[in-house]
Amino acid sequence: MKNRRFVLVSHPVGVPTPDNFTLVEEDVRPLAEGEVRTRNLIFAIEPAIRGLLDAGDGTYLPSVPLGGMIPTMVLGEVTESRNPAFKVGDYARGFIGWEEQSIIPADNFAIENVKIDPTVPLTAYMGALGWSGITAYIGLKRIGEMAAGDTVVISAAAGAVGSVAGQIARLSGCRAVGIASTDKIAEVLGDLGYAAAVDYKSATDLSAAIREACDGKGADVYFDNVGGKILDTMLPLMADFGRVVVCGMVANYNSQSDPYPIRNLWEVLVHRLTLRGFLAYEHQDMLEESEHALADWIKSGALKATENVATGIESTPDAFIRLLSGQTRGKTLVRLNDSVSTLGDMKIA
Repeated sequence: MKNRRFVLVSHPVGVPTPDNFTLVEEDVRPLAEGEVRTRNLIFAIEPAIRGLLDAGDGTYLPSVPLGGMIPTMVLGEVTESRNPAFKVGDYARGFIGWEEQSIIPADNFAIENVKIDPTVPLTAYMGALGWSGITAYIGLKRIGEMAAGDTVVISAAAGAVGSVAGQIARLSGCRAVGIASTDKIAEVLGDLGYAAAVDYKSATDLSAAIREACDGKGADVYFDNVGGKILDTMLPLMADFGRVVVCGMVANYNSQSDPYPIRNLWEVLVHRLTLRGFLAYEHQDMLEESEHALADWIKSGALKATENVATGIESTPDAFIRLLSGQTRGKTLVRLNDSVSTLGDMKIA
């Protein structure tokens, strides 16, 4: 048996290019006690991985060395197990990497045994019903302390997390205001159901456009997926005692050595703001609640999950590059074969 995986062969400068990665083949070794082998089905393509590809200390995770596998969230089917927590046929989801098969050690804390609902397509478990949706739910409900009637502003509103967050806000009785690029505004206002949207690329006065979209009121919650200029713009636009939920910094992922300077930090004091970053997997006590809520909304059609799916391991670098170039909507995924079901196959009850 052979396994194929993508490894890093050079550090990207700015947006990655295909020649930063190469596909290598290796022999598959026998399992040791406590290990599990998976046949991987879906990769979740994550923008935060870009921060791990530079030389240096990485972010909240270690950098990928040259020759190292590109890490990512993976959903796989267990094909062999020497771990009593998993049996053949189970679905394992966790932080592994761009490879066709994985050997999961017993001490890998990030692996979970996922109970699959056969009425829900598999790709949903890596997007709206996976850690993107869970992140949106936990970020708004716990970190943002969102309450009915709040004005909730969300950047990257058509992205993997933002596309779910805006709908959660709407379904929770809030006014959802999305910030997105020109080509995504129609989707934000249409399928995603935001009350208002701001085109950050064409707005001549971004601050005034956001304030108008908020009906002239300050934002009670700002769910930040991008950082940079938009975060700096939002700080003076917050309501008193507003909450800034720091989920991602995609504006800086391709330029970590020269990040956009935040000039309006004074506004944190002026408006007595709470500004807090979070990692969803550190809030395991909310996992069951978030999964149940998201599954119910998806199955009923109340939440319209969006995803763009490439097929085949060879397509993975291109999917990653398109994501970091701002060319994607919803959750960017790679399915390893075309038998994996997608949300496009789903029939709403």
